[in-house]
Amino acid sequence: MSRRVYLDNAATTPVRQEVLEAMLPFLTSNFGNPSSIHQEGRTTRAAIEGARKLVASLIGASTGEIFFTSGGTESNNMAIKCAVSDMGVKRIITSPAEHHCVKHSVEHLKSMDMVQVDMVKVDQYALPDFDHLEELLAASDTPTLVTIMHANNELGSMLDMHQLSALCKKYGAYLHSDTVQTVGHFPINVQQTPIDFMSGAAHKFYGPKGIGFIYINSRCHIHPFIDGGSQERNMRAGTENSSGIVGLAKAMQLAYAELEEDTAHISSLKEYMRQEILSLCPEAYINGHPENSLYTVLNVSFPPGPYADLMIMSLDIAGISVSGGSACSSGAESQSHVLNAIGHPTDRKAVRFSLSRNTTREDIDYAVEQLAGILSAGVHVLS
Repeated sequence: MSRRVYLDNAATTPVRQEVLEAMLPFLTSNFGNPSSIHQEGRTTRAAIEGARKLVASLIGASTGEIFFTSGGTESNNMAIKCAVSDMGVKRIITSPAEHHCVKHSVEHLKSMDMVQVDMVKVDQYALPDFDHLEELLAASDTPTLVTIMHANNELGSMLDMHQLSALCKKYGAYLHSDTVQTVGHFPINVQQTPIDFMSGAAHKFYGPKGIGFIYINSRCHIHPFIDGGSQERNMRAGTENSSGIVGLAKAMQLAYAELEEDTAHISSLKEYMRQEILSLCPEAYINGHPENSLYTVLNVSFPPGPYADLMIMSLDIAGISVSGGSACSSGAESQSHVLNAIGHPTDRKAVRFSLSRNTTREDIDYAVEQLAGILSAGVHVLS
């Protein structure tokens, strides 16, 4: 069997064994519906509330501010659309480099004539221009929601959340941030950095897919995004994903307990890979901020060549799993909207390598070796 090296962890991460073990009882013996009042139901309910308490403590929130969802997409949709329908928001300020679940939600609201939308300028790293953002905020006293992601999922660039929070507070704007790529990878404390809505998805930090959470600041009063039952304290109808919730909490607990060790390990591998690729291909350059960036993401722009269009497929054939951007739009043939926003040349190929706690130096060496074969021989892959 040929070797596989997985370098697409920004799309999803493998479930940790400890997480799987924590989940298993809620897939087997502890199967009770948490809305039931009998013993089986109460056992499951206790586990869910324990998970909620743990997640809240890890970001400095109260338990009443954490609601479990199906993932980041639902959480972001809920924050944006409910802010408009329930909180009087008439204007949204966002950037052209947001994830599609934010971008499309905002576009939908605009198409329904429910909001005015203003786009903040972004720099070459896809980070917002804070001077322009302040100009937009100062230009109108219309109830406003600012929705800008903490770290760009394609390039890895991270904004200064403290500065963003302070600016929104100064002008009385609500703040929503897509934090899917940073929860579990960077410390986040909503007491130290006030925010109104933020999202997390377990599968980005070694938990299961199909489960996430939304933090809703207690000052924000919204109605359920999904109707039909009284689950999640009347905020999200539907039988809870009990095993997923337990898995999310366990994965998040482990991620923050081992954060320092994992950060050092992955950061060193990213820097090693960066040097190796630039040594191999001096005409390549790195997309994303050189300092304020996800330590898990290395986005490389390769020069035009016969390999360009088939680079990702060729790497896959060689046993290397990477992506060209967001997994949510991996089937698209055109350059991503993020790359378009930063003016990335369309004749160059951008490849996102994203690392994890499981990545080794040997993995990087193998990936660079295979990449060397592709670059030197068009689409030829080393056997």
